[in-house]
Amino acid sequence: MVVELISVGTELLLGNIVNTNAAYLAEKCAGLGLSCYYQTVVGDNSGRLAGTIRTALERADLVILTGGLGPTQDDLTKETAAGVWNRQLAMDPHSLERIETYFRERGLEMTENNKKQALVPEGAVVVDNDNGTAPGIIMEKEGKRMILLPGPPNELKPMFENSIAPFLTGLENPDAPGIIFSKTVKICGMGESKVESQITDLEALANPTVAPYAKTGEVHLRVTARAEDEKEAKKLVKPVVKELKSRFGSAVYTTEEDVTLEKAVVDLLLANELTVSTIESCTGGMLAARLINIPGVSEVFKTGYITYSNKAKRKIAGVKKGTLDKFGAVSPQTAKEMARGTALLTKADVTFSITGIAGPDGGTAEKPVGLIYMGCYVCGTTHVKEFHFSGNRAKIRETAVSAALTMMRQCILEYYSQKTFGKKV
Repeated sequence: MVVELISVGTELLLGNIVNTNAAYLAEKCAGLGLSCYYQTVVGDNSGRLAGTIRTALERADLVILTGGLGPTQDDLTKETAAGVWNRQLAMDPHSLERIETYFRERGLEMTENNKKQALVPEGAVVVDNDNGTAPGIIMEKEGKRMILLPGPPNELKPMFENSIAPFLTGLENPDAPGIIFSKTVKICGMGESKVESQITDLEALANPTVAPYAKTGEVHLRVTARAEDEKEAKKLVKPVVKELKSRFGSAVYTTEEDVTLEKAVVDLLLANELTVSTIESCTGGMLAARLINIPGVSEVFKTGYITYSNKAKRKIAGVKKGTLDKFGAVSPQTAKEMARGTALLTKADVTFSITGIAGPDGGTAEKPVGLIYMGCYVCGTTHVKEFHFSGNRAKIRETAVSAALTMMRQCILEYYSQKTFGKKV
């Protein structure tokens, strides 16, 4: 079965919102064995949207549209899709009751235009939205199907996983070549070119395939196999994943789709019953924020400091005035004293310091913009590392935080690799 994705919204065309829905749906559809050859973004214009839908229906069996199901006048997806198939809209009492309940339970006033979301094309199947007010819609005509989903990802994703994916799985699909299964090997601390130079032989494979994707401070290798069923596809993927783990060793931090680098670090701290504190200058708390994003981090995270000025570095972390006068705030000596001083102050097992020049000003020939020093204290041992990042201020800070997570993880692994008392790494 061939599927085509249409993302609706002028804000997507203007770049005001990143289109994460298309990436999510493409991956999910591939996992269901659906072939996707086209993805389109179209603005909130009924004429252009209708033309886009007609073109998609000519070349696909299934068209999934996202966005444009809201209560305002520029939400035109449902009306336009119904018009393409010459169907009238009628009020759906079930959907109207759910919308009214949604507002009532939250103590909100329901305006008249919200009733628009309960209008449903004749003959359509309504998909309840447990996280918002706009229901999903499934329409069918002469073997073709259109599925309309709300735009907000926190509504779209659970609706797709709980209702749409089971619906698609149950469809008759004799022409499908099988199931596609993917596994992602996530690597930190290595650049894309270096990673790719070590997998050229694997990239030549036909089934499964190996494809690299560069992320900030990471490289993800997606291993994808096509087979008659999921069991056989997993069987094809397994030895390739095993080989990648062998080649990249401890640089592989997970093969689980929902595990981020910060989650891997938090899991490592939890597994070894380690507490952590952070002290940051140029990153302004971004490292602490990444760690605190992870549920359960309260078990290990003690505190985070932002010591942007020299005075704060001295007062909070106990950095010596002589160190700052002689070597400067951006120096390995200062990074080391920041990490050790924070460990002394907070009694954390692991502390991490970041000090540097994010720009765009403040750089010199000796200490250019992008120069950052990081210190990592683990149970009495402190490592300091020098980094040189490029890009604008935001890019430098973002890249620095990813590098910090990688360094923290590596320092913990190295510490326990020297121990013999069975700690988990």
